[in-house]
Amino acid sequence: MTINIRKVTVLGTGVLGSQIAYQTAFSGFDVTAYDITEDALAAARDRFTGLATIYRDEVPGAHDGKAENVAAAITLTTNIGAAVREADLVIEAIPEVLSIKQHTYELLSTIAPERTIFATNSSTLLPSAIVGFTGRPDKFLALHFANEIWKRNIAEVMGTTHTAPEVFRAVVDFAATIGMVPVEIHKEKAGYILNSLLGPFLVGAIELVGDGYADAATVDATWKIVTDMPAGPCQMLDIVGLNTPYNILANGTDHQQQLAKWLKDNYIDQGKLGVATGEGFYRYDTSPR
Repeated sequence: MTINIRKVTVLGTGVLGSQIAYQTAFSGFDVTAYDITEDALAAARDRFTGLATIYRDEVPGAHDGKAENVAAAITLTTNIGAAVREADLVIEAIPEVLSIKQHTYELLSTIAPERTIFATNSSTLLPSAIVGFTGRPDKFLALHFANEIWKRNIAEVMGTTHTAPEVFRAVVDFAATIGMVPVEIHKEKAGYILNSLLGPFLVGAIELVGDGYADAATVDATWKIVTDMPAGPCQMLDIVGLNTPYNILANGTDHQQQLAKWLKDNYIDQGKLGVATGEGFYRYDTSPR
């Protein structure tokens, strides 16, 4: 079976979804980005504009108007049928809630072409928890990116026992083509490699702050002084966005669910979602660069 990936659709235009769409378009693919509301798409346009500025400053080959042209070339739509009608690959980057993902794939299975490969960017959920809703188990797998994709350029590829080898290989090749370092994971592992290492670290930071042991600045300062790292865990959480750890904690142990409630009451319900909203554990200057 010959697999030719040229048209890519990204479902979800949050922080990482927008980055995936932009990086893929920057690498020469025809990209459509889907989200559920016009407000979400307006926010995506702003993110693409911001990414154009970052790429122009930091990424080789983004000069002479290319960065701005890439942002303008991405098709944005709230019509999921139109978004996937011609897609060779759909990368799903919607909220980390299993029921939402399952429902989305049930819908996709009825509207996407038979050839279309489905890839979830889930950071913690196993693809085997979703595969039964895809209608094409041989063409479904996980493709997980790290935040700030243009410099933290890994792409973890993890299939299920049903994933066709040629599909797995095509997605690995696609990841390399868009400038990622493909990380092949040989069997399912919740959290993959990156979040199996990073997740407990970030949850530990939330526990220290949420349970009142120390404030965010103290937690971060301790980590940075001892490791000589440029950012602490609470700063990292602000970059990721606090909705993601909330969704993970809300499905965890009793104590983790208590931490999720603390995060919701003190941050999410107050619009403090991290860097993207100008405030999370810290405040940020969101004026144009």
